[in-house]
Amino acid sequence: MQRIQTLLVKGLCNPACYDHPVDQVELVETHISWVFLAGEFAYKLKKSVNFGFLDFSTLVKRHHYCLEELRLNRRFAPELYLGVVNIGGSPEKPVIGSTPAIDYLVKMKRFSRQNELDSLLQQNHLTPPMIEQFADYLALIHQQAPRIDSHKYFGSLESIKAPSQENFDHIRSLLPDSDHQHQLTELERWSQSRFDNLCNLMVQRKEQGFIRECHGDVHLANMVWLNGQPLLFDCIEFNDNFRCIDVINDCAFLLMDLDDRGAESLSCRFLNRYLRQTGDYQALPLLNYYKSYRALVRTKVICLRLSQPGLSDAERKVDKDRLQSYLDLASRYSESRKVSLIISHGFSGSGKSTFIDQLVPLCGAVSILSDVERKRIHGLELTADSYSAVDSGIYTDQVSQQTYNRLLELSETILISGFPVIVDATFLKQQQREQMRQLSRNLKIPFVILDFHLEEKELFRRINFRRTQSGQVSEATAAVLGKQLELAQPLTKSEEELTIKVYHDSSVEIVTALINKSRTV
Repeated sequence: MQRIQTLLVKGLCNPACYDHPVDQVELVETHISWVFLAGEFAYKLKKSVNFGFLDFSTLVKRHHYCLEELRLNRRFAPELYLGVVNIGGSPEKPVIGSTPAIDYLVKMKRFSRQNELDSLLQQNHLTPPMIEQFADYLALIHQQAPRIDSHKYFGSLESIKAPSQENFDHIRSLLPDSDHQHQLTELERWSQSRFDNLCNLMVQRKEQGFIRECHGDVHLANMVWLNGQPLLFDCIEFNDNFRCIDVINDCAFLLMDLDDRGAESLSCRFLNRYLRQTGDYQALPLLNYYKSYRALVRTKVICLRLSQPGLSDAERKVDKDRLQSYLDLASRYSESRKVSLIISHGFSGSGKSTFIDQLVPLCGAVSILSDVERKRIHGLELTADSYSAVDSGIYTDQVSQQTYNRLLELSETILISGFPVIVDATFLKQQQREQMRQLSRNLKIPFVILDFHLEEKELFRRINFRRTQSGQVSEATAAVLGKQLELAQPLTKSEEELTIKVYHDSSVEIVTALINKSRTV
């Protein structure tokens, strides 16, 4: 079959076999398929391979998975996935659309590869607003995705462990030297230990409906910025267990891919935006486990590619370097990191959220916002107006205490998961600050207060201007600010010793350095 497909690939590179204008055909090869870029369209041919987790070894199976690829990807990009077409004729002289079929192609609308996110990142054209828009898009996809029934196999402990163990078994049989084998053994020990610790959470998330029919292969090369909008394509069609997964596992591939390419800042922005949209902070303990798993998926793919014929010595060297890079990245996720608890202190309009938005990716932190969690508690959209007056609606003392209790709970979850946390709230009452400080004592981690300063006149100007803008999360008014100024409890002397003062012209880089210094004390 390999010889026949080799002839077929050569034949499909001939522009004459297509039924539409084609000047030349560009061939893109992966470990499981060939893609022919021909004129206005792209055609994917599945390789006749069987890797255990994937089986395209017969014509019937390749046809079935072509149809599945079409069905599943039309959930994300119906405008791209056009149909499944026969290849007739002979391998040497194939005819698209002819019968009887000697193989099958998935036909797609072609787009510029320069708009794929891996290319945009390489060109430094992938911006924070774009990656945050992708986070909104994936959050919506996950919220709308079909839930997997809790009695089904998918999302069970066995279904989670099996592909992870399969990674280790496949990689071990293909790794080129003993140093790699030792590193893999250490990773396997950590993975097993981490899995054992996470079992209860995994079971809980299945019961709560976080196992969904996801995309399964969310990485930069399967994402495109098309007509000013984010779009996913090329989901997993060949293995239901790779697709019917925890939503945070779906996110983990993209986050790992960004980390691998040195774009940790964009990875952090994506994660924060996704969590803010979904409120799924309880997933964080799972994240590094799944990121390590995804790095090992990439390691396995490289091992499989290295086992296939036709690679040049230069290509083999590149692949071996990439293999080591992914093993190192997986190992990095297994390491514990120093964390700290950071809270803001300042009146509405003092610039807390704007500054923290810049600070978060520099610290590799997760931020939580009182305005967001207050509305989430009451089932409101994040930018919805509750039309609450001062001391009423969602702004009573009781609701405010409930909100700060929620921030405390989330902070503990985030910190125990191994992430620094920045809590964006006014913290104008000493009791609210003391709750957080006590949490830092319990966890034996540094505690930092970012104290925001701005002249009163400018505070009112900003608040009044913000009320004229749509899409705001905060509902603070001049009346709210007036009450804050009247009732605020100043920082105590002991709190001052933990404080970094922030002014309108403060450098976010200097503040980051001061925070990092506090972690070493």
